[in-house]
Amino acid sequence: MKRPGFEIGGVSVSPGSHRTVDIPLAGLYTHTPVALPVHVIHGKREGPVLFVSGALHGDEINGVEIIRRLIRSPALGKLRGTLLAVPIVNVFGFHNRSRYLPDRRDLNRSFPGSERGSMASRVANMFLREVVERADFGVDLHTAAIHRDNLPQVRADLSDATIERMAMAFGAPVVIQSEGVAGSLRIAASRIGVPVVLYEAGEALRFDELCIRTGLRGVVEVMRTIGMLSAHTRPRRVPTVLRSSSWMRAPQSGILRSVVGLGTPVGKGDTLGIVSDPFGEREIEIKSSVDGVIIGRANLPLVFEGEALFHVGRSASVESVEEHLGELQQGLDEAPLEAPDEPFIL
Repeated sequence: MKRPGFEIGGVSVSPGSHRTVDIPLAGLYTHTPVALPVHVIHGKREGPVLFVSGALHGDEINGVEIIRRLIRSPALGKLRGTLLAVPIVNVFGFHNRSRYLPDRRDLNRSFPGSERGSMASRVANMFLREVVERADFGVDLHTAAIHRDNLPQVRADLSDATIERMAMAFGAPVVIQSEGVAGSLRIAASRIGVPVVLYEAGEALRFDELCIRTGLRGVVEVMRTIGMLSAHTRPRRVPTVLRSSSWMRAPQSGILRSVVGLGTPVGKGDTLGIVSDPFGEREIEIKSSVDGVIIGRANLPLVFEGEALFHVGRSASVESVEEHLGELQQGLDEAPLEAPDEPFIL
C-alpha cells in the first residue's frame, strides 16, 4: 500500500518528494504578506516525523545554516519518515536582525500561545499547531545572545529517557541538565508528548564553522538514533554531562580582559578575567566560585557591575571536554567545507 502524502498548511507532499510550504503569518502594515517557510522532506518509507527549527530568536543565525546544509545533505538519501525543516521561525525578528518580535516579546517565552493573543502569542500558537503537533521528535537550534558566545552544547531534561538518548547521541562536547523555562518551546512540546532537545552554540548574528558542523552532525546522529537514517557502528565520544551551572559576574563596571576561553577547565578560585577602569588604577580579578568548564562568556569588553560574564558548567571532571573539542577542530581542519551536492533519492 502506497504511503499517504504528508499534510501541512493545506498542502499534501507526496512520498519520495520534498517541497517548501509557506504558512501565512500576520502581514506587514505595508500590505506585504509574510509567511513561515517549512521545507518538508517526505520519505517513501514509513518512519518518525522530526521537526528541526532555527532562528526562534531572530538574530540566532547558526541554526539557519545548519538547516540549509541538512536539507542538501547526502545523508538524507535514504530517509525513513518525514523531516520538517524550519530554518527561520521568527521571520519578523530575522528580517530586523533582532532577537525579538515587533511587539518586543521573546518568542521562546510565549508558548503555547493563543490564536487571539499578542503577535508573539499568535506566532507561537501557529508554530505549535502547524509544525510541532505533527511531529514525533524535535531539535531546536540556538546561539548565545548578542555579544555573547556559547560552547557547543545540548540542553535537555535528562529525566526523560527518550530525550536523554537524543541528547547523548547528538555528540556535542557537553550536555547540560535543563528542564527548560516557562513559556519555552521545549516545555510546550513536552506537554503534548513531543520530546525536544536544544542545541546552543556560537554567537548571535555570526556564523561559526565549528558550531555549524557540530550541529549538522548532531542532527544527523539524532535522526539515526530515532530510526530515520541507518545506524552506523562508528564509535562516538560520550559527552560530558553537567548537572548545573553558575554565572560569574562583574565585580565592578569597567573594561574586561578575559584570560580563559570556551571549553577551558577551571577550578574553584581560578582567575577567569580582570575588570579595570580605563586607567588601570583599580583592577579586580573575577574568580570561579566552582569547579567546572567555561560553557559561555561575554565577548564585549565593556561591562557594568553585576553583568554576567562567564558561564561555568559545574563538574569535577572536565578534561574530556578539551579532548572532545580538539577532535571537533581536527575534523574541521581535515574535512572539506561542504559535502558535494547530490540529488535527493528518497
